[in-house]
Amino acid sequence: MRDPRSLRDPAHPPSRRGVRRPGRPRRPRIPAVLCLAPLLAGCFASPGSGDGKASAAGDGPRLRVALAFPPAENLSPHGADATILSRLGVTESLTALDANGSAVPALAASWRRENDRTWLFTLREAVFQDGTDVTPAAVATALARAGEARPAPAALAGVTLTARAAGAAGVRVTTKDPDPVLPLRLSSPSLAVLSPRAYGAGGAVDPAGTATGPFEITRVTGATAADLDRFDDYWGGRAQAPGIDVRFVADGAARANALRTGQVDLAEAIPVAQAAALDAGTRRETATTRTTSLQLNARSRLFEDPALRAAARAAVDTAALADGVYEGHADAGAGIYGPAVTWAQAKRVPPTGRAKPTAPDGASLTLATYDNRPELPEAAQVVKQQLEHAGFKVKLVVREYSRLEGDALAGKFDAFIGARNSLLDTGDPVSLLAGDFTCDGGYNLARLCDAAVDRAIGKAQAATDTDKRQEAAMAAEAVILGTDAVIPLVHQRVVTGVAAKVRGVAADPYERTLVGAGTRR
Repeated sequence: MRDPRSLRDPAHPPSRRGVRRPGRPRRPRIPAVLCLAPLLAGCFASPGSGDGKASAAGDGPRLRVALAFPPAENLSPHGADATILSRLGVTESLTALDANGSAVPALAASWRRENDRTWLFTLREAVFQDGTDVTPAAVATALARAGEARPAPAALAGVTLTARAAGAAGVRVTTKDPDPVLPLRLSSPSLAVLSPRAYGAGGAVDPAGTATGPFEITRVTGATAADLDRFDDYWGGRAQAPGIDVRFVADGAARANALRTGQVDLAEAIPVAQAAALDAGTRRETATTRTTSLQLNARSRLFEDPALRAAARAAVDTAALADGVYEGHADAGAGIYGPAVTWAQAKRVPPTGRAKPTAPDGASLTLATYDNRPELPEAAQVVKQQLEHAGFKVKLVVREYSRLEGDALAGKFDAFIGARNSLLDTGDPVSLLAGDFTCDGGYNLARLCDAAVDRAIGKAQAATDTDKRQEAAMAAEAVILGTDAVIPLVHQRVVTGVAAKVRGVAADPYERTLVGAGTRR
């Protein structure tokens, strides 16, 4: 799971206000400072901002935000931390996604397809937070460094691209193979554009003071906190909040309590058990493209047998999870794509090629999940009971996500329950399938390698017409579900805690945005 963000109105015309001209003094870059001081429980005030009241500039209070997932990769935009940066208004990509899942302008004001492998993107006038201009050469460098990252960003799974400057404002992007959804792909937070100064030796990337969004990082305190200040030269106009004080709080109850007691203004991923305790005016529920699934390790000693995978699938009651664990804040699993993917239901076809279930006869398995999303351990307990009732013996492992992902990808568990946003990485439904379920997929938690699956996904990747691509994606979904390597459990609605005085919070089904230039209190 990788935890999806355009941070402004894509229809907003390019602002010339605050754009730095050649010869104008550069603002000094403030590097991220990695400290080891622990975060005191319940203390959300930034050292630089007192209790979150009006800033020294006297132009409004700073925002106080509690996020669920701490940085796992030193805030590199090329991996799981990419959405932290986009949700906080730090980074931007060439494009963004609108409510219908279409690509819209971000740092690129427009684009056109020159041939089946080449697109020309025209940049808007903007500056990086270190005071340098966003130039075609800088964008080409950023895309090149993303392509060189290891592991590769999920948005580039199976894709090789080359970016070159084309005149004063153009970037020509060429892909090795035809890519009809390249503008969607380039909306990914993992393909954010940073200043050349951000990139160091050995693949190191430092987003502090090198991004383009309305807020810039001024301090990072390990995996517990971060301070952001407003970037006054943001191309989309000056942000209404002078800064953001961020705390990473894995415990969902602690996030909800911090909102109730006025210690934070925004708290993401409120547990369903805590949602009812919040005032109605402070709960924002958004249907998302996130699906919680049970992934069965198709290469494990146990679940390499399709009949045992079928037995596990037959044992799981998804309605009980939606109504019980999620207390109605989720829909029972229908497929890899849920109700928030508005076109999916009309194009869905039944799974094909399923094996006949066989009796488990006490077969032992290890089931793992993480506790950053509080519903997951509870869901795992219910699934554990359901599997045991069917005749399996189940050992449950629960850890914080950053301590679990590596083992899950390495196949150290027989089964894994995780929440995955189906359109987070690229906005393209086929890219998710390629990354998660092909033999060469970079985030293949089910460790599935099936020739029929690869063929179906390959056919979907070759489709250029939007409608036909969606139909091919649903046909591939049917083949994947037919293997029983992935069992969709629920389609989530996310509950965000928002203090009564806060305005301008983004309700994003892709979970890429949260705070933007218009967010304030």
